[in-house]
Amino acid sequence: MHLDHDELHRLLATLAESDIQEFCLEGEDFRLEVKRNLIGPSQAGSFEQSPSVAETPQSSPQVIVEPIATSPGNPPPAVASSRSEYVEITAPMVGTFYRAPAPGEPSFVEVGSRITVGQTVCILEAMKLMNELESETSGEVIEILVENGTPVEFGQALMRVKPA
Repeated sequence: MHLDHDELHRLLATLAESDIQEFCLEGEDFRLEVKRNLIGPSQAGSFEQSPSVAETPQSSPQVIVEPIATSPGNPPPAVASSRSEYVEITAPMVGTFYRAPAPGEPSFVEVGSRITVGQTVCILEAMKLMNELESETSGEVIEILVENGTPVEFGQALMRVKPA
């Protein structure tokens, strides 16, 4: 099953309008969990909360998207990720990865592109805010690891760059 960005937004909007408390959807390469109204007054003291979690309203949903590991028969290439000559550009936040500033526009970078420090390489959308991700290194883009419109997690490698 494939779930694109627009379908995800429609699904979350539909769930927000319903009285469903928990929802789980699994695809070939992802798992989506939505949980809300799970912390009641009797449960609030049963675990420690950070101030930001404690201040959120009880009706706001908790959304978890997890990539599912590849099957044992098809492990990811470990050699490419352990190469020390490449620098990985990683996601500084959870969000949706976009290669271009808008649909139909050219991508910020392609494999083989030369980049410089401070150059925008992608956009991460988080909570309907578009955050431009700037390169912290100069060099050549060797590999783009994430497909356009894909949810990413904090610290996930997005691109590999051969430093100049």
